[in-house]
Parts: sequence; structure tokens; C-alpha cells
Amino acid sequence: MQNESWLKSVSKNDFFVPIVFALLKLNVHLLANGGYGFFRDELYYIACGEKLDFGYVDHPPVVALVTKLSRLLFGDSLFSLRLFPALAGAAVVFLTGLIVRELGGKKFAQVLGCLAVIISPVFLATGNFMSMNPFDHLFWSLSALLMIRILKTENTKLWLVLGVVLGIGLHNKHSVFFFGFGLLAGLVLTTARKHLFTLELWLGVITAFIIFLPHLIWQFVHGFPSIEFIRNASLYKNISLSPLEFLMGQLVEIHVFLFFILLFGLIFFLFLKPAKPYRAFGWMYIAIFGLFLLTSAKTYYIAPIYPLMFAGGSVALERGIKKWDLRWLKPAILAFLCGGGLLSAPLVLPVLPVQTVIKYTEFLGLSVPRSENHAMGQLPQHYADMFGWEELTRSVNDVFKALPPEDRDKCGIFAQNYGEAGALDFFGREYCLPAAISGHNNYWLWGPRHYTGEIMIVIGGDRTDYEEIFESVEQAGLFRHDYVMPYENNLPLFVCRDLKVSIEELWPRVKHYD
Repeated sequence: MQNESWLKSVSKNDFFVPIVFALLKLNVHLLANGGYGFFRDELYYIACGEKLDFGYVDHPPVVALVTKLSRLLFGDSLFSLRLFPALAGAAVVFLTGLIVRELGGKKFAQVLGCLAVIISPVFLATGNFMSMNPFDHLFWSLSALLMIRILKTENTKLWLVLGVVLGIGLHNKHSVFFFGFGLLAGLVLTTARKHLFTLELWLGVITAFIIFLPHLIWQFVHGFPSIEFIRNASLYKNISLSPLEFLMGQLVEIHVFLFFILLFGLIFFLFLKPAKPYRAFGWMYIAIFGLFLLTSAKTYYIAPIYPLMFAGGSVALERGIKKWDLRWLKPAILAFLCGGGLLSAPLVLPVLPVQTVIKYTEFLGLSVPRSENHAMGQLPQHYADMFGWEELTRSVNDVFKALPPEDRDKCGIFAQNYGEAGALDFFGREYCLPAAISGHNNYWLWGPRHYTGEIMIVIGGDRTDYEEIFESVEQAGLFRHDYVMPYENNLPLFVCRDLKVSIEELWPRVKHYD
């Protein structure tokens, strides 16, 4: 009955601002999401979508399923593939507006909260290509809204709904565990701890576990590869950030112009009287931030909680402006944020010519924080990984077509990583190239296919290494591109013949999860 009365009390005007700004967010991405080319991970998710499963080495199943569904419904264009992420990003803006309303905010607070999410670089970037992240932000925001309803109405039946949302969210990205960790900390440290003694909360936990169970079974059957993946990535690939670097990275991820809204959000949840029922959210943010700070996490890991914090900050600012009669601040704040958003947007949205982006980034002296231990090229990694894949496929095809017909029939292609392998599998269809294999992440689990190793085209690597395992090694090509990551540039293309051991015996040696 409480939920029915809540829905009846919501007028069309309550939805006006969230809908308008959600449509604005959607249109931004519809205009920008065809820029540059396919992102490395998108090509990998396309390959995963061709082999649907309950899990993968480096991610749960939802993103592969959504990618497959997107291709079935809309085709293979960049615009089509990136439609669902754009819709997810728009939904986050809409939910932010609803969260503001539930916290007691009026129209200005809704406008401010929604605008903050729209201009924030981390949300602009993730809403513009297929990945787990836009859906992760959606699950966190929906979970936050449900938690507010639980704390506000004492409707404990909503714990079951929250359990469903979190269970599905875990099938998208394991980071939903951090939401649970932060929520537990928030409940324990506030009067909301009484919910820990309700049956419905634990039924919600059980519901989430049951929904997530198929992925856990997949992990068990495959030897928990995600644990090995996380360990290797932490040790060998990801940059270990100092606390100061992590803190400074937040300013770039959320936008330095939005820091004051975040700060007001934390003050709102922790100290202001109107937010007393929601104290748990302040401690939730502190717990999650502290955990990421101590574990040298990537700077964008904490991003899913920012719509909630922006909502709280917007309500606090609106109340302060009204209390002190500072109405002139409203247009000033909105103009300030719009200007900052326009200034930073080209850093994360592919809307400018490449050379212009390079000059613009140098002019501003800003870039998206690095998260991996790789040398950088002319472009930041999130842009560099959108270049070179079609050209690499054409280079490999030139080598493949130069082989005698009898060799082509038994030739395989070995790639160093899932980006190269995914590109060859996707773009190689046009040239009828054989399917690619790789030792990287889930490509290793998929095995060496039907290849015998009698003749292989191998991308990149060291010739002397290949001479140890093949009878004959010949460099037959070289891939170059101005804008790719340095480790993807100047790649020799080898034709290797007559593997000295069976490919099944060799396969465990090429495995690398990171």
C-alpha cells in the first residue's frame, strides 16, 4: 500500500526535470557515439557474445549477453552497439533526479544533480561505448533509490527487490560487492542497523545469492579464473596509486568543477538534520572510498556512488540558497557547470578530429588518469584503443592471402591479446580470415580451436622465442599506425611453420590472465 500511495503522489511535474535531462544525456551520446572506431574491449565483448556462458575470465555474463542482443536487434555499427550504454547512461540521470526528489529536493536540486551527472567526465566516457560500466552505474543508482525508500518508509519488503537488483548487478560486474560492503558499513555505523535484524533483509541477501549462483558455479568449475585475473592485473598491469594520486584522480574523473557538490553531498548525509534517516550513505561513501584508497584501486572504481553523492549535494545547496536568500547563485552555478562541462567534454567524447584532440589535451594540460602500466602514445589510452583494428586486420589479410592456397586451408592466426584477436574475428569476416586464437583471458579458455600448429600467422612478439618452438619462422609483414598504443605499434607479422610440440602441449604455456 505504501508503494501504491507513493506512485499516486508523483505528478507529471515530478518527472519533468529527470526526463528532460535524461533525454539530453541520451542525445549527447547519440550524437557522439559513432566517433573514431571500435574500442578494444567492445571487440572482445562481441567475441564473448558469440560464445554465451555464465561467466568469463575477466567479467560476468551480462555485458556479453547485452552485446549479443544489441547486434541481433540493431546490427554491427558503432551507433548500434553503443545504443544500450547510452540508454543506461540516460537512465542514471533519470534515477538521479528521482533520488534528489526522495531526499527532499525541488526543481533546482533536480536540475543540479542531473546536470552534474551529465557533465562528469567518467559518466560521459562510460556512456559512450559498450562495457560493464554504464550498466554498473545503473544498478548502483537503482539500488541507492531503493535503499532511500527503505530508510524513508520502513517498507522492509523492498529488501527483496533490492536483492534482485543486486543479484542481477553482480552478473554484470563484481564491483556490486563494494556496494554491499559500503551499505553494511553504513548500516552498522548508524541507527539504520536495526534493519540487520529484519527477516526481509536476509531474504534479500539470499535472493541475491541465488541469482548470482550460476556465475559462482561457473567460477568453481573453471578454477575461479577471475581471482587469478584480478591478482595478475594488480601485480603486473595496473598502476599502483598513492593516496594523493587516487584523490587527485577523483577530481579529474568527476570533474574538478563538481568537487564542491560532492563535498556538500558528504556534509548533507553526515551532518544535516533533514538527512538524518540517510546517515548510512555518508558512512557508505567513506567506507568505499577508504577501501579503494588503501588498495590502490583504479580511480574510476568509485564512480557508481557519485550520482547519489551529487543528489545529496544538490539538495544541500538548494536548501542553503533558500535559507540565505542567495537566488542569484542558481544561474551562476548552472552556468559555471555548463562551461566546465563543455571545456572537458572533448577529453572523453570523440567529437573532435584526432589531431585537434591531441593539441587540445596539450593546451589544457589535462587527461583522463592512467590506470595501467603502459607507455603512452599521442592519444590517451581510451582513445588510442579505438584505432588501428581494421588496419591490423588488413595487414594480417595481406600476409594470409600471400600464402599458397594449400597453406591457407590449414593456417591459424595467433594474437597476443583479446583486442587483436577480437578485431581479427570481427573484421576478418570480410576477408574470410580463419578464426583467431590467443592466450589472453577468455581466448585461452576457448582453446586452440582445430589448429595443429602446422602453419600459423603470429602477431607481434619476439622472433627468437618463436624459433624455439617452430621449425621455420619468417617475418612477412609489419603493422604500423600513428594513433594506437605503443605496444600495439610496429608489430611484426610472422609466418611460423611446423610446431615442434603439439599445440595441446604448448597451450598451457601461452596462458596469461590480466
